[in-house]
Amino acid sequence: MNGASREALAAARERLDALTDNTSVDAGKLAEELAAVTALLDREVSLRRVLTDPAQAGEAKADLATRLLSGQVGGETVDLVSGMVRSRWSQSRDLVDAIEELADTADLTAAQKAGALDDVEDELFRFGRIATSSPELRAALTDRAATATAKGDLLRRLLGGRAHAATERLIIRLVTQPRGRSLEGGLESLSKLAAARRDRMVAVVTSAVPLTDQQKQRLGAVLAKMYGRKMHLNLDVDPTVLGGISVRIGDEVVNGTIASRLDEASRRLAG
Repeated sequence: MNGASREALAAARERLDALTDNTSVDAGKLAEELAAVTALLDREVSLRRVLTDPAQAGEAKADLATRLLSGQVGGETVDLVSGMVRSRWSQSRDLVDAIEELADTADLTAAQKAGALDDVEDELFRFGRIATSSPELRAALTDRAATATAKGDLLRRLLGGRAHAATERLIIRLVTQPRGRSLEGGLESLSKLAAARRDRMVAVVTSAVPLTDQQKQRLGAVLAKMYGRKMHLNLDVDPTVLGGISVRIGDEVVNGTIASRLDEASRRLAG
């Protein structure tokens, strides 16, 4: 997002944080209702355009949203969405993307309040690795011919009782309502949102053998010092790296594996 949409999203994030700071607010329920609004506006293009029409007064758009949503979702959701449509959006789709992000953030906030945010982060990462390593599973989850109900049922069988409820909800929403996102891209976005709950960056660490707790703590401290922010480590084991570690933070790769050094030596000899 850029311009007006970026400012509108920032304001909506602040309102969501203020709302979920209230202990009486059920963040999980708020997430479900925001997800329902996302699905509605994604489906109803004309409504989405009306609610983001810059020629219409903000109060008029807020009143329309209130009339449409009252009785369908809770008052907190109505107030949050009404506030969002008062803002100016660069593109109508940006409003839907923003509400979707707030739904995911609310679920992560619910996990954080329950002391389970670390577990959810790890489960999202592990699920991504499982899906990547299983072409059959990935094909089933991304099959355009399969119904959302069938995909949701499959995920409930896979995750039910094995993952935190917030993890299950987040993954089911991503798979059944991808809205143009790839499975891998969506999971990475969720991982970044989870890290942002505690102002942390995400480092994907690949090593030949599992790291010890001491090694993980030392690596986390080093990366936090390098980047000036707390670091969450998503750990992956790949024997093909032969030794050392590879660290990916966003688009930046810090590669210290033996395999990479052998490849570099081979390229120099060939040159």
